[in-house]
Amino acid sequence: MKKILVFAFCFSLLLAACGAKPTETTHIQFALGYIPNIQFAPVYVAIENGYFAAEGLEVEIVHMDENQAAALVGAGELQFAVVSGEQVLLARAQELPVVYVAAWYQQYPVSVVALAEQGIAEPADLRGQTIGLPGLYGANYIGLRALLHAGGLTESDVTLDSIGYTQVEALAAGRDLVVCVYTANEPVQLRSQGYEVTELRVADYVDLAANGLLTNEQTIDEDPELVRRMVNAFLNGLLDTLADPETAYQISMGYVEGLAADDAVQQQVLTTSIELWRADRPGYSDPQAWENMQTLLLDMGLLTEGQDLLRAFTNEFVP
Repeated sequence: MKKILVFAFCFSLLLAACGAKPTETTHIQFALGYIPNIQFAPVYVAIENGYFAAEGLEVEIVHMDENQAAALVGAGELQFAVVSGEQVLLARAQELPVVYVAAWYQQYPVSVVALAEQGIAEPADLRGQTIGLPGLYGANYIGLRALLHAGGLTESDVTLDSIGYTQVEALAAGRDLVVCVYTANEPVQLRSQGYEVTELRVADYVDLAANGLLTNEQTIDEDPELVRRMVNAFLNGLLDTLADPETAYQISMGYVEGLAADDAVQQQVLTTSIELWRADRPGYSDPQAWENMQTLLLDMGLLTEGQDLLRAFTNEFVP
């Protein structure tokens, strides 16, 4: 832990040294997922520890689905959001000039979970199964298709059941014995309720561009220093969370209602999330992960032609 703390401190000093500090405060609306959640702990930490303020930023969190956030950033109605990699490429295919400027998740955070009695140990075992998922959209759907491809399967080899965000309830009630979920959330809940499950993590089979910080071409062109300040503040919050999860959890209690009522589960959600965030170079976006994502979207027919990936993401703002 001491080494991690020292690294985080030194890296924070490096980020703080990048560029002159602004003398005026800029108000930013920052779009996160559809509800407050412990998985947004680095943002809460960056606010509470003054990293946004130190960069001259007053951050207002707004919540919405990531496809809506990507559309608003592309239209210039929002400057920053957290979205998954597929949303970036799908938005650019619609001529929305969004740009991914810092990676947060280093592993794609989607899993397929099944009751252990189903005997699902690898993606090929999904053949013939009915799989519950929120719908034929978003990261759950993309991750599932990636797992099917890893097992030599197509969507026609399984039955998909659109159940909204009720995967835990569906599996518990026996409606679907296999569900597609977020790695840090539903598997933790199911195990805490005593269910014996097996889990196939997408990240164990393919490297895909996952959740990160999104802005647009106009903001980069007109105010690149604003982007750099936003990235710096966010990464400092991330580093603090990695170095001291307990304090990050305590900070998050002021932003996420009801954490204390489900304390053990929510702490495990944070612990699992941290596994997905760790990186040798925080914020760095792997070009191969973007190539893999584009190939998958083309195979799925969600993209009809390849995008210019060098315009879809950049590492120029990452220390």
